Amino acid sequence: MAVNRVPVLKRCRSLGMDPIYLGIDKKSNRELRRANRKLSEYGQQLREKQKAKFIYGVLEKPFRNYYAKASKMNGMVGTNLMILLETRLDNVVFRMGFARTRKEARQIVDHQHILVNGKRVQIPSYRVKAGDTIEIREKSKSSQRYKDILEVTAGRMIPAWLEADQENLKGVVKELPTRDEIDVPVNETLIVELYSK
Repeated sequence: MAVNRVPVLKRCRSLGMDPIYLGIDKKSNRELRRANRKLSEYGQQLREKQKAKFIYGVLEKPFRNYYAKASKMNGMVGTNLMILLETRLDNVVFRMGFARTRKEARQIVDHQHILVNGKRVQIPSYRVKAGDTIEIREKSKSSQRYKDILEVTAGRMIPAWLEADQENLKGVVKELPTRDEIDVPVNETLIVELYSK
Protein backbone atom coordinates (compact mmCIF):
# COMPACT_ATOMS: atom_id res chain seq x y z
CA MET A 1 0.00 0.00 0.00
CA ALA A 2 1.35 3.43 -0.93
CA VAL A 3 1.94 5.78 2.00
CA ASN A 4 2.79 9.48 1.95
CA ARG A 5 5.75 9.88 4.34
CA VAL A 6 6.32 13.64 3.92
CA PRO A 7 6.38 15.36 7.36
CA VAL A 8 2.92 16.79 8.04
CA LEU A 9 4.00 20.31 9.05
CA LYS A 10 6.29 20.59 6.03
CA ARG A 11 3.44 19.54 3.72
CA CYS A 12 1.02 21.99 5.39
CA ARG A 13 3.55 24.78 4.95
CA SER A 14 4.05 24.03 1.26
CA LEU A 15 0.27 23.95 0.67
CA GLY A 16 -0.27 27.10 2.72
CA MET A 17 -2.78 25.56 5.13
CA ASP A 18 -3.24 25.28 8.89
CA PRO A 19 -2.46 21.82 10.43
CA ILE A 20 -5.60 22.19 12.62
CA TYR A 21 -7.68 20.90 9.66
CA LEU A 22 -5.87 17.58 10.06
CA GLY A 23 -6.54 17.48 13.80
CA ILE A 24 -2.94 18.44 14.63
CA ASP A 25 -2.42 21.16 17.21
CA LYS A 26 1.16 22.06 16.30
CA LYS A 27 2.37 25.16 14.50
CA SER A 28 5.41 25.48 12.29
CA ASN A 29 7.75 28.36 13.10
CA ARG A 30 9.38 28.35 9.69
CA GLU A 31 8.37 30.65 6.88
CA LEU A 32 7.86 29.53 3.31
CA ARG A 33 10.61 31.16 1.22
CA ARG A 34 8.66 31.23 -2.05
CA ALA A 35 6.47 34.07 -0.81
CA ASN A 36 7.28 36.47 -3.66
CA ARG A 37 6.78 33.93 -6.50
CA LYS A 38 3.42 34.14 -8.23
CA LEU A 39 1.58 30.88 -8.88
CA SER A 40 0.25 30.21 -12.37
CA GLU A 41 -3.40 29.30 -12.90
CA TYR A 42 -2.44 25.63 -13.31
CA GLY A 43 -0.32 25.86 -10.15
CA GLN A 44 -3.30 27.13 -8.14
CA GLN A 45 -5.55 24.36 -9.48
CA LEU A 46 -2.95 21.70 -8.70
CA ARG A 47 -2.42 23.08 -5.19
CA GLU A 48 -6.18 22.85 -4.42
CA LYS A 49 -6.25 19.24 -5.61
CA GLN A 50 -3.18 18.40 -3.51
CA LYS A 51 -4.80 20.06 -0.49
CA ALA A 52 -7.97 17.97 -0.81
CA LYS A 53 -5.96 14.76 -1.30
CA PHE A 54 -3.73 15.55 1.67
CA ILE A 55 -6.56 16.50 4.06
CA TYR A 56 -8.59 13.36 3.35
CA GLY A 57 -5.57 11.06 2.92
CA VAL A 58 -6.56 9.94 -0.58
CA LEU A 59 -4.04 9.02 -3.27
CA GLU A 60 -4.26 10.07 -6.94
CA LYS A 61 -6.11 7.11 -8.47
CA PRO A 62 -8.90 6.90 -5.84
CA PHE A 63 -9.21 10.71 -5.99
CA ARG A 64 -9.69 10.54 -9.77
CA ASN A 65 -12.34 7.84 -9.23
CA TYR A 66 -14.15 10.12 -6.76
CA TYR A 67 -14.10 12.87 -9.37
CA ALA A 68 -15.52 10.52 -12.03
CA LYS A 69 -18.29 9.45 -9.64
CA ALA A 70 -19.04 13.08 -8.70
CA SER A 71 -19.35 14.09 -12.36
CA LYS A 72 -22.00 11.39 -12.95
CA MET A 73 -24.13 12.56 -9.99
CA ASN A 74 -26.81 15.26 -10.21
CA GLY A 75 -25.82 18.76 -9.11
CA MET A 76 -22.52 20.60 -9.10
CA VAL A 77 -19.47 18.40 -9.61
CA GLY A 78 -17.24 20.21 -7.07
CA THR A 79 -19.88 20.03 -4.33
CA ASN A 80 -20.53 16.35 -5.06
CA LEU A 81 -16.79 15.64 -4.86
CA MET A 82 -16.50 17.30 -1.43
CA ILE A 83 -19.58 15.40 -0.15
CA LEU A 84 -18.13 12.08 -1.39
CA LEU A 85 -14.85 12.78 0.43
CA GLU A 86 -16.62 13.96 3.59
CA THR A 87 -18.83 10.83 3.83
CA ARG A 88 -15.88 8.41 3.87
CA LEU A 89 -16.04 6.23 6.99
CA ASP A 90 -12.58 7.26 8.26
CA ASN A 91 -13.53 10.94 7.97
CA VAL A 92 -16.84 10.41 9.81
CA VAL A 93 -15.02 8.60 12.66
CA PHE A 94 -12.63 11.60 12.87
CA ARG A 95 -15.51 14.12 12.76
CA MET A 96 -17.36 12.34 15.57
CA GLY A 97 -14.29 12.71 17.79
CA PHE A 98 -13.42 9.00 18.01
CA ALA A 99 -9.93 9.71 16.59
CA ARG A 100 -7.44 12.56 16.97
CA THR A 101 -6.52 12.70 13.27
CA ARG A 102 -7.87 11.26 10.02
CA LYS A 103 -4.82 8.96 9.84
CA GLU A 104 -5.67 7.56 13.26
CA ALA A 105 -9.32 7.18 12.19
CA ARG A 106 -8.16 5.23 9.14
CA GLN A 107 -6.11 2.91 11.37
CA ILE A 108 -9.05 2.39 13.75
CA VAL A 109 -11.24 1.35 10.80
CA ASP A 110 -8.45 -0.86 9.35
CA HIS A 111 -8.06 -2.67 12.68
CA GLN A 112 -11.77 -3.61 12.72
CA HIS A 113 -12.80 -1.47 15.69
CA ILE A 114 -15.80 0.07 13.89
CA LEU A 115 -19.34 -1.23 13.49
CA VAL A 116 -21.70 0.34 10.93
CA ASN A 117 -25.34 -0.59 11.66
CA GLY A 118 -24.07 -3.44 13.86
CA LYS A 119 -21.79 -4.94 11.17
CA ARG A 120 -18.02 -4.76 11.27
CA VAL A 121 -16.56 -2.61 8.48
CA GLN A 122 -12.80 -2.39 7.84
CA ILE A 123 -12.77 -0.28 4.66
CA PRO A 124 -11.76 3.36 5.38
CA SER A 125 -13.27 4.55 2.08
CA TYR A 126 -16.69 2.99 2.87
CA ARG A 127 -19.40 5.57 2.10
CA VAL A 128 -21.79 6.23 4.96
CA LYS A 129 -25.43 7.06 4.24
CA ALA A 130 -28.02 9.11 6.10
CA GLY A 131 -29.37 7.11 9.04
CA ASP A 132 -26.26 4.94 9.51
CA THR A 133 -25.23 4.18 13.09
CA ILE A 134 -21.48 4.13 13.69
CA GLU A 135 -19.95 2.82 16.89
CA ILE A 136 -16.77 1.42 18.36
CA ARG A 137 -17.16 -2.33 18.92
CA GLU A 138 -17.94 -3.47 22.47
CA LYS A 139 -14.59 -5.24 22.96
CA SER A 140 -12.61 -2.05 22.22
CA LYS A 141 -14.76 0.48 24.13
CA SER A 142 -13.05 -0.16 27.46
CA SER A 143 -9.50 0.24 26.11
CA GLN A 144 -7.30 3.07 27.40
CA ARG A 145 -6.76 4.31 23.84
CA TYR A 146 -10.30 5.64 23.53
CA LYS A 147 -10.18 7.30 26.95
CA ASP A 148 -7.05 9.17 25.81
CA ILE A 149 -8.66 10.10 22.48
CA LEU A 150 -11.82 11.44 24.14
CA GLU A 151 -9.71 13.63 26.47
CA VAL A 152 -8.11 15.28 23.43
CA THR A 153 -11.24 15.54 21.26
CA ALA A 154 -13.72 16.54 23.99
CA GLY A 155 -13.81 20.22 22.97
CA ARG A 156 -14.01 19.55 19.22
CA MET A 157 -17.09 20.78 17.37
CA ILE A 158 -19.16 17.99 15.84
CA PRO A 159 -20.78 19.02 12.52
CA ALA A 160 -24.56 19.50 12.46
CA TRP A 161 -25.08 16.57 10.06
CA LEU A 162 -23.67 14.14 12.64
CA GLU A 163 -24.80 13.21 16.13
CA ALA A 164 -22.26 11.68 18.50
CA ASP A 165 -22.62 10.15 21.95
CA GLN A 166 -19.04 10.24 23.19
CA GLU A 167 -19.86 8.49 26.48
CA ASN A 168 -20.97 5.34 24.64
CA LEU A 169 -18.66 5.86 21.63
CA LYS A 170 -21.61 5.79 19.28
CA GLY A 171 -22.93 8.17 16.62
CA VAL A 172 -25.54 8.62 13.91
CA VAL A 173 -25.32 10.20 10.47
CA LYS A 174 -28.45 12.39 10.57
CA GLU A 175 -28.19 13.50 6.94
CA LEU A 176 -25.65 13.97 4.19
CA PRO A 177 -23.65 17.21 4.55
CA THR A 178 -24.16 20.29 2.41
CA ARG A 179 -21.11 22.20 1.09
CA ASP A 180 -21.67 24.94 3.72
CA GLU A 181 -21.25 22.35 6.50
CA ILE A 182 -17.88 21.16 5.20
CA ASP A 183 -15.27 23.44 6.82
CA VAL A 184 -12.31 22.40 4.67
CA PRO A 185 -10.20 25.19 3.07
CA VAL A 186 -10.43 23.81 -0.47
CA ASN A 187 -11.73 25.67 -3.51
CA GLU A 188 -13.33 22.74 -5.35
CA THR A 189 -14.11 24.79 -8.49
CA LEU A 190 -10.36 24.91 -9.23
CA ILE A 191 -10.20 21.09 -8.97
CA VAL A 192 -13.08 20.79 -11.44
CA GLU A 193 -11.29 23.19 -13.81
CA LEU A 194 -8.10 21.10 -13.52
CA TYR A 195 -9.82 17.82 -14.36
CA SER A 196 -12.01 19.24 -17.12
CA LYS A 197 -9.02 20.34 -19.23
